[in-house]
Amino acid sequence: MLNDIYNKRIIELAGNIPRLGRLADPDASATAHSKLCGSTVKVDLKMDGPVVTDFAHDVKACALGQASSSIMASHVVGSTAGELRELRETVRRMLKDNGAPPQGKWADIALLEPVRDYKARHASTLLTFDAVVDAIGQIEARREQPAAMQG
Repeated sequence: MLNDIYNKRIIELAGNIPRLGRLADPDASATAHSKLCGSTVKVDLKMDGPVVTDFAHDVKACALGQASSSIMASHVVGSTAGELRELRETVRRMLKDNGAPPQGKWADIALLEPVRDYKARHASTLLTFDAVVDAIGQIEARREQPAAMQG
């Protein structure tokens, strides 16, 4: 039953999202949108080398999208690009391929494991991960351009 995925901890996470808002001067911004449910997550990211130094987001999503955004916002600063790319793949495998949830500081994502039984909810749960990886890709692409092409 769908109510099983909206447990008390998911609702708590959704109701207490850290780092809401936008950054004044992000290194990149990215938006992820689910056509299925209409949820949208916009993220702003600042990085120093491969490490996230600042983060803010505007979350217009269902409780699952809010909960995953809350977990992201709690741990993203100090994380590396490689770690965040791997995290997105781990969460995707958890939902779509019965993979194990992430460990360590990302262990709260295991709360979202029951979502795997509700394919229509996968997209909203993955929004924050997709947007963060998109923003990282934008920053890295700009760094790789020759100086004459930047501006």
